[in-house]
Amino acid sequence: MLMKKIVGIFTSLKLTVTLLAFSIVLVFVGTLAQADEGLYSAQAHYFKQWIVVGAQIFGHHIPLLLPGGYLLGVLLLVNLVCGHIYRFQLTPKKIGIQLAHLGVIVLLVGQLSTDLLSRELQMHFTQGETRSYSDSATEYELNIVSGDVGIAFPEKVLKPGSELRHENLPFTVRVKQHWHNSDASFRAPMMKNAPPLTTNGVALHFDFSSAPDVKAMDSRNIPTAIIEIITDKGSLGEWVASDWSGDPGLVANFQQSYAEKIGATMAHDLAVKLAAQQSISVGGKTYSFTMRPARVRHPFSMTLLKATHTVYPGTDIPKDFRSRVLIDNAATKEKREVEISMNHPLRYGGYTYYQYQMTAGEMVERAGQTPSSVLSVVRNPSWLTPYVGCILVGIGLIIQFMYHLIGFISKAKTKAKAI
Repeated sequence: MLMKKIVGIFTSLKLTVTLLAFSIVLVFVGTLAQADEGLYSAQAHYFKQWIVVGAQIFGHHIPLLLPGGYLLGVLLLVNLVCGHIYRFQLTPKKIGIQLAHLGVIVLLVGQLSTDLLSRELQMHFTQGETRSYSDSATEYELNIVSGDVGIAFPEKVLKPGSELRHENLPFTVRVKQHWHNSDASFRAPMMKNAPPLTTNGVALHFDFSSAPDVKAMDSRNIPTAIIEIITDKGSLGEWVASDWSGDPGLVANFQQSYAEKIGATMAHDLAVKLAAQQSISVGGKTYSFTMRPARVRHPFSMTLLKATHTVYPGTDIPKDFRSRVLIDNAATKEKREVEISMNHPLRYGGYTYYQYQMTAGEMVERAGQTPSSVLSVVRNPSWLTPYVGCILVGIGLIIQFMYHLIGFISKAKTKAKAI
């Protein structure tokens, strides 16, 4: 009896309508919240969650409880599969409907697997540079390097008070403070500055402070952490590890912003101090550290041979962005040149490379800058499922339509003969 009730609930069309209604509400709330929380934060908060607790809409926190995207998707999938098994019969008359439902099931499974398994990265390089890794667009890490050995701690473990250890490190890293996004400012000698955050490294010349998370898609967070290095003999002091120092692009922007205030020469000196390597010596080895976007290594490398940005004649309207790259794969002994443009991505090594951003063209060349390109790198093992699902739905609807059309024509002919 209990099993019948459970089956009745999961095969009920009322459940289907209820889930679809909640889906409409969730999409509406999540769309409005993008203005306050940003696109990626809203996706993570509403659609990549099982339960949604609270919402930020029009600058106000609204206490509400909603099923998240994962919960609604799984329940819809279970409801559809149960209804498919218990309600429909495998007969020639129902083959089209069966295929259409199977296609919807493939779409739901594919969307769930995409959310769980896919990863979005970026590859930044200037013309002539070679890259064998991609950077995450949203995840960061504390990277500690000694010679050719690098050790990375993901940002999620950088909680104040936590202690980080690794078998290849002769010291412990104690996290004193961590900001997911931060601002940096120069400690001008004639200004009334507060005491420096630490008495070592970059903090002697620059102040760092917490900043609200960015919401715009063309901006990103710049994490900073204050860490203490502890050995068996005691503390080696506190240091600042910041992406402000680790990212050459951020250093260049910082230099440009200060050049307008204090002149190009002094701004260059500030940039050198900001980008100075943060390092310590332990046991005769030097260890440098910084915050940076999380990296994914590839078993091949890409070299940017040429970045091309063309415009329509007589206008500043972009016409084409194109990166010519050299793929060098030692494992397969493959070495070839390919072009990646706006509407022609490259699929290679389980990743898809899209042309995302570019700094190139006549203005860049006149300014004496080196052309650069940014590729969006996407890994999605289930990228075929939407195509398979749509094909199944389309074939199912065509079969069902043709079945009824043939039946209608046959009946019409029979009536005509009878007359």
